[in-house]
Amino acid sequence: MTLKVSCPTCNNQVLWLPESEFRPFCSKRCQLIDLGEWADEGHKISQPIQENVELSEEMLDALEDQFIQQNKFFVEPE
Repeated sequence: MTLKVSCPTCNNQVLWLPESEFRPFCSKRCQLIDLGEWADEGHKISQPIQENVELSEEMLDALEDQFIQQNKFFVEPE
């Protein structure tokens, strides 16, 4: 089954395939509109960047585990 996603700009359905060059956008136009929104600061990261936060070994391990789970291609065979 092929995954379909909505274009973030115009909500057209986009097939999630390697051939879908602009995914998750439906076209270069929608991709550039989104880029323009970021450039004009229309899109922002919702939380301010936290400075001076000490990362413990446990926090780093949890982040690494989360990254590996989301990116299965990095998992070494057992």
